Amino acid sequence: MTATSDNERLVELTNAVIAQMSGTPSTRLREVMECAVRHLHAFAIETGLTPEEWLAGVAFLTATGQMSSAHRQEFILLSDALGLSAVVNLLQDGMGLLQATESSLLGPFYREQAPLYQNGQSMAVRCTGPQLQLKGRVLDCGGNPIPEATVQIWQTDSEGVYDIQRGLEMDVRGVYTTDENGRYHALTVMPKSYPLPDDGPVRRMLNAQGRHGYRPAHIHFLISAPGHKELVTALYIAGDRFVKDDTVFGVTSEQLIVTPTLSAEPPSPEVSTISYDFHLAAGEDTGGRVGADVSSLNY
Repeated sequence: MTATSDNERLVELTNAVIAQMSGTPSTRLREVMECAVRHLHAFAIETGLTPEEWLAGVAFLTATGQMSSAHRQEFILLSDALGLSAVVNLLQDGMGLLQATESSLLGPFYREQAPLYQNGQSMAVRCTGPQLQLKGRVLDCGGNPIPEATVQIWQTDSEGVYDIQRGLEMDVRGVYTTDENGRYHALTVMPKSYPLPDDGPVRRMLNAQGRHGYRPAHIHFLISAPGHKELVTALYIAGDRFVKDDTVFGVTSEQLIVTPTLSAEPPSPEVSTISYDFHLAAGEDTGGRVGADVSSLNY
């Protein structure tokens, strides 16, 4: 069989798969799946994918699914490590949201129903470490304060570990509500850079690629308010050795890098402070909300 006839058969096969999708009721689903098939087939052809390599890929994806649970979304971690999550965020930021705060990765350790706190209360219940206060405002893109916005915050402890990884009840995560001037105020501990979990397929992939697998110290925010698009973002601590080399490419903007400063305000002059104003775009989207709780996924 000639190379030309082989190529023709490959093209015919791709077209046959796409033809079977032609009756898909959803125009968008048909568009996405047709594009996925074309690129997947082209990937296999370009790399000359062998049966052994194909099977290894199937085993890897199977292990990724088996590692996922109500407390950890390994597929989100895989998407992060391949830069896909960052690509989707950058695309979203470019869709008419240029005046809104830039988004960042949700990550695999977001949890629903975190504890509710009053402004000024600490969300560090059990962990210890250098204190940090977070304060600022939630504004619309015109600079107007948004009262009663919901500000969800979560992070590692001062040793670089999430509460889920310790098997503990929720800690260093909480939900705050902005006051009539759009202000939020949370007390916590200083986060620390950390390696991605070393017990799953994503970390094994990083090891095989010779990557360090570390994330810079950061604090996650998920902010929502009626009439505004939900914001999923994070603030990254300046000076962290991985802030310019994040293994999941989450630091997509210099505007998300912050430098804690000492403040003369309460709780004490020795407590570092991060002051940051977030801007929400108008709309009703809740894109990006799905986190580690796989029961939230629709498929």
